Amino acid sequence: MGIAGLICALPLFFEVAVVLLISIAFAVARRTGGNLVKLVIPLFAGVAAAAAFLLPGPAPMLLASQMHADFGWMILLGLCAAIPGMLIAGPLFGNFIGNHVSFSAPPEDHQPDVDESKLPSFGFSLSLILFPLVLVGLKTIGARFTTEGTTLYEWLEFIGHPFTAILLALLVAIYGLAYRQGMDKERVMQVCGSALQPAGIILLVIGAGGVFKQVLVDSGVGPVLGNALTGAGLPIALACFILSGAVRVIQGSATVACLTTVGLIMPVIEPLHYSGAQLAALSICIGGGSIIISHVNDAGFWLFGRFTGASEAETLKTWTLMETILGTTGAVVGMIAFELLS
Repeated sequence: MGIAGLICALPLFFEVAVVLLISIAFAVARRTGGNLVKLVIPLFAGVAAAAAFLLPGPAPMLLASQMHADFGWMILLGLCAAIPGMLIAGPLFGNFIGNHVSFSAPPEDHQPDVDESKLPSFGFSLSLILFPLVLVGLKTIGARFTTEGTTLYEWLEFIGHPFTAILLALLVAIYGLAYRQGMDKERVMQVCGSALQPAGIILLVIGAGGVFKQVLVDSGVGPVLGNALTGAGLPIALACFILSGAVRVIQGSATVACLTTVGLIMPVIEPLHYSGAQLAALSICIGGGSIIISHVNDAGFWLFGRFTGASEAETLKTWTLMETILGTTGAVVGMIAFELLS
């Protein structure tokens, strides 16, 4: 379940991935009669790991862009953080907490018949997810093996830019999942238009977080914070994690926590001239901090409780601990990577 969540959540928003995959956990729990906790914890851990650490997720994409991190290193370090984090916070923690907390799957709803011959193959679906990541990876590899200014270098820079890579993946998806399945132009436009509704909420949160970040920058909080960190002798990677976690606990949104932390930490790290790889490692630390200690001011907290039927106390024992373990594990990977790349 954790692997399914990790892979399927790559091109999706957190909430959308959960809605699509939760029925699988319910079906398995009904057939096996097992504890639903041991299934949903790995599932949510996989989805949360992808949302926090892996491109092209909104939060990792924002972090890489705002921190001026190398996107290739961001992909590599994101995988190094997401996979062990998912394994520890998902199957390992899920099996442990499943011995103390138990959920049961809801009654099965009637599902409409689906013509499986019209569904895309697994290989095509997987290739759509990996396509933009491969393009971004080609850009990073090409920058090291081609000469700057050459035609090949410029083409790799163009197709490997995250916005270009995602746009190309979208065009391939429209062709492979829409036109080849018999959709007309009106239906395609309707589907694309409906996708803007959840994206609008994300853009609103990002915009508000960006404004808050800029207020912090213009108000001079950054230099004051830098002096405080220097005086305390706190390692910069650990400071990124703690700051992001503190903002997360206060206001609930992981995306806003990332943006706010970037605004606070950039005045500190800009004079240090870190490499793109080091900035990617710091981005992973910020991403890890942005998901810890989820509680009642986080939408994910209530989403988990609604789907599983867990009480607030049970959600704190399961979802909150899972998120904290996942974020801390990923941040530790980021801290180790930062030291190795220094």
